[in-house]
Amino acid sequence: MELAQRLLALSAEHEEPGEFLDEALPVFMAITGADCASVVRGERGRWRVIAQAGTTPEPPYELFGEALDRETGVRRAGWSVVPLLGQLPRGEVLAVRIKSGEARQTLAEFATLANGLDSALATVRTRSRQNRKIRRLQTILEITGQWRQTQRTDDLLRQIAEASTRLLSAERASIFLWDKRGRTLVGRPALGIDEGELRIADDVGVVGEVVRSGQLRRVDAEEAAREIDRRVDRQLKFNTRNLLCAPLRTADGEPFGAFEVLNKSQGDFTEDDETALTELASHAALALANTQQYEQLARVRNQMADQAAAQVQLIGECSAIEALRTTVGRIADTDLAILILGENGTGKEVVSQMVHYLSQRRHQPFVAVNCAALTETLLESELFGHEKGAFTDAHEARPGKFELANGGTLFLDEIGDMSPGGQAKLLRVLEEKVVVRVGGSRPIATDARVIAATNQNLARLVRDKRFREDLFFRLNVVTLDLPPLRERGDDVLLLAEHFLRAFCVKARRSPPRFTAAARKRLLDHSWPGNIRELRNLMERLAYLSQGEKIDAGDLEFILAPEPSTASVFTLGQSLTEATRRFQIQYIERQIEASRGNMTDAAEHLSLHRSNLYRKMRQLGMTTDDEPA
Repeated sequence: MELAQRLLALSAEHEEPGEFLDEALPVFMAITGADCASVVRGERGRWRVIAQAGTTPEPPYELFGEALDRETGVRRAGWSVVPLLGQLPRGEVLAVRIKSGEARQTLAEFATLANGLDSALATVRTRSRQNRKIRRLQTILEITGQWRQTQRTDDLLRQIAEASTRLLSAERASIFLWDKRGRTLVGRPALGIDEGELRIADDVGVVGEVVRSGQLRRVDAEEAAREIDRRVDRQLKFNTRNLLCAPLRTADGEPFGAFEVLNKSQGDFTEDDETALTELASHAALALANTQQYEQLARVRNQMADQAAAQVQLIGECSAIEALRTTVGRIADTDLAILILGENGTGKEVVSQMVHYLSQRRHQPFVAVNCAALTETLLESELFGHEKGAFTDAHEARPGKFELANGGTLFLDEIGDMSPGGQAKLLRVLEEKVVVRVGGSRPIATDARVIAATNQNLARLVRDKRFREDLFFRLNVVTLDLPPLRERGDDVLLLAEHFLRAFCVKARRSPPRFTAAARKRLLDHSWPGNIRELRNLMERLAYLSQGEKIDAGDLEFILAPEPSTASVFTLGQSLTEATRRFQIQYIERQIEASRGNMTDAAEHLSLHRSNLYRKMRQLGMTTDDEPA
C-alpha cells in the first residue's frame, strides 16, 4: 500500500517516463530491499536499458527472454524478473537483484509490486503521449497555416522540407513527386544538394517502394546497410544512417509522391515520428494540390492576358500615332484618369485596351460600357448593380460594372451622351471609390480604373451646360487625342494590309495585293468612318474579291462618295450657290476637326480669327460664340 501511494504521487508529478522511473526505481528498491533495479526493453533482438538505479552488474539476458515468453515472473541467482505486460510497446521487463540475504517478498508478491509500478508508468506514458500529440498537432497547425499562404510550388516544397526537419529532428528532407510517364521520381527540394533537385528511377530504393506500395516505411540503423540504395548516397556524398518515408496521396487516395526525412539526430525514428510524418504528409499533399492548382490557374490567366494583349495593336507610323504610342507607354502603369477623344471609328477602345494591358491591372477584367446605349435608369443599374426586388424585373441581385471591373479597368465609351443624373452619380463614385447597388444600402468598395472616351467636344458641352464641369475636370487628367484616318497619310495602307491579311487567314485564302491605282484610291478617300470603315472594307474584300490583286475598280462598288461632296455638287445649281455651299461645309468640317477651337480652325484655313467670323457671317453661318 505504501509503494502504491508513493508511485501514484510520483506519476502525478511527472510527464516524462524517464523522469518518473528515475525517482520510482529507488523507491521500489527501498521497499523490496534490492540493490539494483532496471527497466529493460527488447528491440529487434537486442536489449536496451530504459532506466536503472543502484549498481550495474551484467544483467541476466536469458531470464528476460524467459519471463517474456512465459509471461510470468522468474527468480534465479538473486534476480527477480517480471514482464511489464501492460506497456506499449510490449517487450519490457522489470529486473531487480538482491545481492545478499533472502528476498523480502515471494515471487507472487514481487509481481504484485511490479504491477503497481507498471500501472503508474502506464499512466505517465499515456499522459506523455497525449502531451506530445497536442504539441505536435499545434506545431503542425502552425506550419500548415503558413503553407496555405504560399502560392509557388518551389517555395512551398522548401517550407515543407525545412519544417519537417525541425519537427522530426532530422538532417535532411525531400518531397518526391512521381512522374509516371517518365517513370521518374523528382525530389525537390533536396536539402543539402547544390542543385536542389534529385532525380531517380521510380523503382529504386525505399522511396520507390513507398510510392508504388502507398505504405509508410521506416528504416533503422541496423537495417540501413541492406535496405538503402547507396548509389544515391555516393552521388550526393552523403551517408544515410536511417530514414522515414511516407506516401503522398491525392484526394482520391492515389499515391503521387513520397515525403522522406533522413538521419534522426539521436537514435532511430520512432512511432511518434511515423505519426507526425503521416500527418505532415496529408497536409503537404493538400497544400501541394492547392498550390499547383493556383499555379495552373495563374498560368492560364497569364496566357489569356498575353493573347489578348497581342491582339491589341496600335498600327501606324505617322507622327501623331508615334506620339500617342509614347504617351500611352508612360501613363499606362499609373492610376491617372484618362479621357480619349476622337471621331467614331478612330480606335478609342483599342487605345484603352492598350493602356489596360500595359499596366499592372492586365490580369484583372477589362469591362467596356457604351453610355449612349443606356437610359439613365438602366445606366445606374448597369454601372452600380441592383439588389433583388429593386425594381419590377430585378428577379435576382446582380453586380454592376464597377464591381465586375474591380482591380481592373472600366471603359466608359460615349461619356458625352451620359444623362445629367448619371453624371452626378458617376462623379460621386469616382471621388469616393464606393458604389451602392440600386435598392441596396451597403457600400461596396471598388478599385476600378476609369477610362472615358467621346467623339464630342466636351469643353463645348460644358459651356452649353450639358456636361458637368466638375466631372469633366475629374476625367480630363490626361487627354489622348486620336487623329482621324484621313490625317494619317500612309497609315491607311499599313492598316489596310494588316486587316486584309487577318481576314484572308479566316477566309482560307492568300492575301491579294493592291495595285498602284488601288493604293491611290485608298489614300484619296476621306474615310468618314475612319478605321472601322477601313476594317469593314478589308473584310468584304477578303471574302468577295477574286484574283491575286485588287485594282481601283474593285473598290468603286464599296467606297461610296462622301455625303458632303454629293450635297455640294448637285446639278442645277449656279456656280455661285455651289461655291457658297462648298465654303460653308468646308468651314464646318474644319471647325469640327479642330474640336470647336476657332483659333485652330482659322489657322488651318490660313485666315485670321476675326476674318473667319466675318466670312461666316457673310455665308449666313451661326457665330453665337464670337467674342465681343
